[in-house]
Amino acid sequence: MKLLKVTSILFFITGLLWSPVPMALGQDQSKQNPIGTIKEYRIERSVSEDAAECIECHAKESGGIVADWAGSRHAHVNITCLDCHGASPADSDVSKDHLQYDKTRISGIVSPRDCSRCHPTEAAEYNRSKHANTLEIIWKIDPWLNDGMNNEIERVTGCEHCHGSIVKVVGGEFDASTWPNVGVGRINPDGSRGSCSSCHTRHKFSLAEARKPEACGQCHLGPDHPQIEIYEESKHGAIYHAEGDSWNWTAAPGTWTPGVDYRTPTCSVCHMSGVSNVPTTHDVTERLAWETQAPLTIRPNEFKPYPAKTDWSQEREKMENVCLSCHSENWTKGHFARFDKAVGNYNDNYFKPMKKLIEKLYEKKLLSKDKDLDEELEIDMYELWHHEGRRARFGAAMMAPDYTWWHGFYELKKRCMEIEEKAEHLLQSQKPAKVFDVKGAGGDTTHEVEIIQ
Repeated sequence: MKLLKVTSILFFITGLLWSPVPMALGQDQSKQNPIGTIKEYRIERSVSEDAAECIECHAKESGGIVADWAGSRHAHVNITCLDCHGASPADSDVSKDHLQYDKTRISGIVSPRDCSRCHPTEAAEYNRSKHANTLEIIWKIDPWLNDGMNNEIERVTGCEHCHGSIVKVVGGEFDASTWPNVGVGRINPDGSRGSCSSCHTRHKFSLAEARKPEACGQCHLGPDHPQIEIYEESKHGAIYHAEGDSWNWTAAPGTWTPGVDYRTPTCSVCHMSGVSNVPTTHDVTERLAWETQAPLTIRPNEFKPYPAKTDWSQEREKMENVCLSCHSENWTKGHFARFDKAVGNYNDNYFKPMKKLIEKLYEKKLLSKDKDLDEELEIDMYELWHHEGRRARFGAAMMAPDYTWWHGFYELKKRCMEIEEKAEHLLQSQKPAKVFDVKGAGGDTTHEVEIIQ
């Protein structure tokens, strides 16, 4: 029996053909390497000469990239490497290394500005969203950064991995302290904000992948914003895990229909997808009536670090209309009425009283304002809103009772007891709280200043 060595694989693409060339090796099967077939790419139809060179070279040097691209919608409409990665002589991020062996100017970064040449509406919506501006937001409000309470490597591998970095180009090469990075709020060398590949990972840019909750769960997880865990606890998540493999994830944008293509919403359905009379958007700031990630829950237009240019009542109506695709009006109105009460419960019974108590300690000089998060009570207050408070509010919004209660309001009750006990001790002793030498501190508090002017 002969073994065929496959030297290329067949892909039909508009204007481009990848063709198979089987070759009989003429050797006994028992002497063959049992590892799977080898694939070699060969261009059979017309693309530009420079684009063909890109594909041929990268098929050898980084075959996974070419394989992903070959299976993408981009490839099916003849969008090649150069259409996205091509750079002009004036671009600051032209790859110096690439020019050493090829005359073609390219950049490793494909920014939202690049994507906007074909996707102008999506890019404009994304640009005004909190996603695209999240690096600016955290530098306006986060004490870990502003007070230098974490260091560079903790920021690069932690905060900036999701929030983004300011990508620097030094001597024609990307600065390793800022690159690689695909954070949603990345500041690119061309001045644009964000990274489309945060959700539509390169080089396949799969619509199905971006529609599934796992795409959002890359960043929205953990003790402070466990949306993916909350979703999985909810009825929506249970149905998705039971049936999602059979749903139609590749319907064209604007045609993805509840009850036809899917049975229950994912993150993208509620916050981005076109549903009924609610249009598709890449601005995740829309459809929100509350800023539930803030210390005190407020309306999105009142969020000072990045006030939304929206009317919360109109956005609530949009979200309700999404729900009404599968639920009755009575059910929908009842859910949001409960959510609003949960928000009020958090604000009035937990955050406001504890905030007032902490401010009293600052006034009496029992807590120091020199730096934040270097005293135990400051950590307690931070985690009250940033951890337990968010979990209670997010859980109520997404119908996850365990997170609303056990990970949320129950933990808030315990946290308030701890804060009150420690505050009482300071007030009785009149001895200032211990200021800790926070380990791993020392991060630069000035190098990001250009984005928060």
